[in-house]
Amino acid sequence: MSSDCESKNEEKKIENIQMKKTIGIGRGISIIVGGIIGSGIFASPKKVLVNSGSVGMALTVWFLCGCLSLGGALCMLELGLMIPKSGASYAYLKEAFGPIPAFLYLYTTLFIRNPAGIAIITITCGDYLVTAILGNDCILEDKALMVKLIAATCIGIVLSLNLASARWATSMHIVFTVLKMLAITIVILTGVVRLAQGYGDNFEDPFGGSTTRISGIGYAFYGGLWAYNGWASLNFVTEEVINPNKVMPKAIIGGLSIVTASYMLMNVAYLTVLTPAEVGSTNAVAVLLANRLFGVMAWIIPLLVSCSTFGTSIGTTFVSGRLGFAAARDGHLPNIFAMVHTKRNTPMPSLILPCIIAWLMLLPNSSNFSTLVNYFGFATWTFHGATFVALLWLRYKKPDMKRPFKVFLGIPIVTILGTAYVVVAPFYDYPLESSYALFFVLLGIPIYFIFIKYKLLPEYLVNKIDWMTYKLQILGDFAMTSKGEEDIL
Repeated sequence: MSSDCESKNEEKKIENIQMKKTIGIGRGISIIVGGIIGSGIFASPKKVLVNSGSVGMALTVWFLCGCLSLGGALCMLELGLMIPKSGASYAYLKEAFGPIPAFLYLYTTLFIRNPAGIAIITITCGDYLVTAILGNDCILEDKALMVKLIAATCIGIVLSLNLASARWATSMHIVFTVLKMLAITIVILTGVVRLAQGYGDNFEDPFGGSTTRISGIGYAFYGGLWAYNGWASLNFVTEEVINPNKVMPKAIIGGLSIVTASYMLMNVAYLTVLTPAEVGSTNAVAVLLANRLFGVMAWIIPLLVSCSTFGTSIGTTFVSGRLGFAAARDGHLPNIFAMVHTKRNTPMPSLILPCIIAWLMLLPNSSNFSTLVNYFGFATWTFHGATFVALLWLRYKKPDMKRPFKVFLGIPIVTILGTAYVVVAPFYDYPLESSYALFFVLLGIPIYFIFIKYKLLPEYLVNKIDWMTYKLQILGDFAMTSKGEEDIL
């Protein structure tokens, strides 16, 4: 057994694996737009408005979240073209600061943030789908089990699509991106008509009642930034982008421009139909709008929103698999997660892992939306900030590295300052929640030294994992090596 593993390791080099290039401008914009627009714009308006205190401040937060996301995306674009590897911040932090920050990002993202995102998105999908079928009159207790069963089924379907083919997954992502843009267009056109009819009372004193609490604005940003989460999606699949020097800038700038404009117009549309109190009372703002105006056709909005969230779960699973693949290729996960199916060109084990964790997260009573956003907003923007610092550090430390795209220096500086505010502000009023999130991130340090640096796993367990990896390669037609590289390049 061990001799088989040794000979395998002598012949084959994991780090040489690359994914096939299948993503052009259309698919790239779809990954950005589809990866961002999911449940956030239909659930976050409540959180942003309540914490902002006024309509004007809420719209300002939505706009600044778009600017912060675009600034972050441009920083990521420079890093993605300079370090053209899958894994996004994982690869950039490893290049700039070494393995420990990269592992902390991996550990937080792969085992908690992405699976939790998949679970939350598919639960939202199930909730809206049940609402479309049964209406709003069904009691929550009566539909809770049905929602979770639909969520579990959605995860299974999403996993199957991603396992079958990278092209299938991105093609279906495009289809559901079109459907979610249809839902957004309906809401926006509703707002345009209402404004033309004179329904603009909510904008007469837009900044009246704005919050003065530091943490209030910070948590408003968490809600908005949750809705923008996904702007770095394309960086996770850089190796699969055709001509990334041309495709990635157009896809990132075009995609984020579409999203920011859509979000601003949608929030205006909500407030032409609903009062600020009504927006602040529900996590299903679009459904409330549809029930108010669309009559017997009100079901179309929750149906399209469920399609929107389903499409986002496809994209989230897609990029999660690439992160696990990149980390295993670098030795931060067992070799089994670096396997790519030679015919389907998909990193199957790395796709399965986050979906299994997401299924497990469906079992207990879920935390509420706001709490999850607060916890993972902290972790997400902590690592985004570290990535922006990595950009500045690499400019200083490695000025001769090839940079096909170079962002204006002021953008990463302003983005770092904005990120620092978003991360630090919530400690002012809610130190316990923020401390829990920080503790979870730092817990990855001993895990790194125990399992990665010093490899303190029992030898028999290491041999068992190697044996399982080798057998799966044989049985499943997987490749981890230069031998299979000709099939997957």
